Amino acid sequence: MKIYTSYFAKLRKLPENAVPISICGKAPDWYTGLQYKKLAPKYDFFIKWKQDHDDEEYIRCFDAQVLDGLDPTKVFEELQSMAGPDMIIVLICYEKPGDFCHRHLVAKWLTKNSIPCEEYYEF
Repeated sequence: MKIYTSYFAKLRKLPENAVPISICGKAPDWYTGLQYKKLAPKYDFFIKWKQDHDDEEYIRCFDAQVLDGLDPTKVFEELQSMAGPDMIIVLICYEKPGDFCHRHLVAKWLTKNSIPCEEYYEF
């Protein structure tokens, strides 16, 4: 099974069998769907990045403080359990596909660990 990524502005365009799961620190107030905070960036380095936009430092911190502490197989199993059988998992946050975003780091990490993950455009 493949996992997809997308962003909040595209939620209405997801197919009916897709389950969006927010992976950000704080989802929009209107969002009432599933959340998986284990893949969210930590507040301290996120705020620092908002100030200096040092992508390399953000990646280093995200890897060390978030991804290095997780087992990708367990993450995948937990996401599958949340979404339900035969459903498409779509990890969501705020940024547009071409913008720097932690969901792209998550997608790369999952894919590197034999769990295909790519940006959702259209099924």
